[in-house]
Order: sequence, then structure tokens, then C-alpha cells
Amino acid sequence: MKEELAFSAPWQPMLKGISLAAALLLAALAVGSVRSGNAWMALLIVSIPLGAVPFAIRGYILSPDEIFVRRPGWNKRIPLDGLQSVEVDPRALRCAIRTCGNGGLFSFTGWFWSKRLRTFRAFATDCNRAVVLRFPRRTIVVTPGDPARFAAEIKRLRNL
Repeated sequence: MKEELAFSAPWQPMLKGISLAAALLLAALAVGSVRSGNAWMALLIVSIPLGAVPFAIRGYILSPDEIFVRRPGWNKRIPLDGLQSVEVDPRALRCAIRTCGNGGLFSFTGWFWSKRLRTFRAFATDCNRAVVLRFPRRTIVVTPGDPARFAAEIKRLRNL
């Protein structure tokens, strides 16, 4: 049986605030659209948060060969083949520019760019808990509840 370790993905206050504000704004816009007789617009507006919910991050499962990013109803698999380094870096997402993805509606996910990391993919809920995973051709940032333990376990499992 393969060893698997579960890690939480706590939401930082900023993510909670962005998610709440966006949900309230979108709800108000949907209600306004219904009241003005534009039901199609209300449906379109409601589809935004409903479309983001499946991509929320609920946690991470670590095994010797892969990381699973837990999402509602499904898991995103990240193979660890070729992993070169693991580093806890609470500043990894600072000054990062989102090039494609979600900037705070239930998670910070997608593709980003920064001067320090260059192009990278993030699966984040608390930017201050960042762990940077470097591969030959890609960089991934995750934000487990216990970044130091997460990094130590990957190093142990992968003999890094």
C-alpha cells in the first residue's frame, strides 16, 4: 500500500474577504438583473461563482509519486517525476502577476509570472504558506496548512 499524507488548505483572511465580497456583489447584480426583467443576465452572473466552486482547493494529498490537489468532487493530479527541489517560501506569491486563472474567488489558481520564479502554476489558498516545487520545465506553488512538514515529507518521500 502506498503511503499517503493529507494536508489542509486553510484560507487566508484576504481570500475569505475577496470571496465574500465577490459573492455578495454577484448576488446583488443577479437580483438587480432579475428585477429589471433580464433573467438571462442573472443566470450568466450566477454562473460565475458556480463555475469557480469546482476549482476551490480543499487540501492536498501527498504520496511518493504525486500530489493531489483536493477539489470539491475531484482531485487535480501533479506527478512528482523529475522534481528537483522543494522550498518553503512565504514570499513566493508576492508581486506575482496572474497571467491566466482565478485571482481570489475561492482560491488563487492558475498561471502566474514573477521576477523571482518566472512562469509558474499556483494552487493556493494562503499566500503566506507557499511551498515552491521546481521541476526541469515547470514550477508549481502550493500552500498547505503546514508548509515545513509538507516540504520535509516530500524530501523524505522523494529522497531529496
